[in-house]
Amino acid sequence: MRKMPVLWSSPGEAVFYVVVFLIAIGTINIFSASFVTAGQLLGDSYFFLKRHLISVLIGLAGMLVAAKMNYRDLPRLSLLLATMTIALLIAVHFGGIEANGARRWIDLGIKFQPSEIAKLIAVLCAADYLGPRVERGRRVTLFSWPVVLVGIMAFLVLKQPDMGTAVVIFMVCLVLYLPSGIPVRQIYGLLGCSAVGIVYLVYAAAYRAERIFAWLDPWAYQQTSGYQSVQALLAIGSGGAFGTGLGLGASKFHYLPEAHTDFAYAVLCQELGFAGALVVIVLFGLLAWYGSKIALTAADGLGMMLAAGVTFLIVGQAVGNIAMVSGILPVTGIPLPFISYGGTSLMVNLVAIGILIGVARGAQRQRSSSGQQERKGRQRNFEQGSRSRE
Repeated sequence: MRKMPVLWSSPGEAVFYVVVFLIAIGTINIFSASFVTAGQLLGDSYFFLKRHLISVLIGLAGMLVAAKMNYRDLPRLSLLLATMTIALLIAVHFGGIEANGARRWIDLGIKFQPSEIAKLIAVLCAADYLGPRVERGRRVTLFSWPVVLVGIMAFLVLKQPDMGTAVVIFMVCLVLYLPSGIPVRQIYGLLGCSAVGIVYLVYAAAYRAERIFAWLDPWAYQQTSGYQSVQALLAIGSGGAFGTGLGLGASKFHYLPEAHTDFAYAVLCQELGFAGALVVIVLFGLLAWYGSKIALTAADGLGMMLAAGVTFLIVGQAVGNIAMVSGILPVTGIPLPFISYGGTSLMVNLVAIGILIGVARGAQRQRSSSGQQERKGRQRNFEQGSRSRE
């Protein structure tokens, strides 16, 4: 019986090619979704495409560096990186660039968004604490330094204000604690406090409460807070099975705000239809599958937590964005990894993928080393047996 052809030799290689496919689709979609706005408002139809390609090149370089470095060196940097990120978030609060009523960017010669960096730092901090404890069977508790540091980062992001990103930062840390053996009473306490906190934060600001009402009935708010949701649903619905064709979607002609950023998936659905939308979902499904496989076969507890955290960070944001654009969740401003335009987000996600590939390479090296030791052992046994027969 003939064996089925293998597309890739390892989970790490699979992750790399899946991400390359996503970047290719995202690059085409970003240009298609942005060339009208860029041409009319900025006088250069290729403005966002050129900036996106620069971010791709920088991100790929960061991914290669992260993939080649030993991920076991990351714990020594986690506290320093967390402290630097908190400092950047404080700097945003006092001297950040304001846009659309929020301060989320800082300009230090290069304009970037520290809150996107905080997402990956949350994974590093949680993995640094949990990895060795899970591996050695030691007690794990929520009352630990990663929760404190990540909580501070999430609070500073919430003050920008950016509740969606703040929830992602805190959640990606806490999710890693759940399977790590924390006491059941802490799990119940966490769920209860989270529910109360989210309800309070929603109703603490009038615009957040209005977003919830617009999510429940977007057509009743289609001229105000439900406008984006309605236009996204119209774009998705008009795509049909195979779409209107690349560049031919009408939603980007000033109908759908943030067409190339948070709602890029709606443009993709309109122009590539259900078929194109399904391809993207399948690719993220493959990323979740191979990321989970890397976590389960990691060489140690640190690698397992890093792989699980990175996989949840990227795939979780993808699920959240697609659900938001489709009207399943309220509008949160979470981008679709590799598909939405966003320099800092793209570069951070690519570095995170590099860490995931690095964990896969570490497990592969360990298996190779174990195999060599086993072969050497068999060779010694054979030689000893030969000498005894002589």
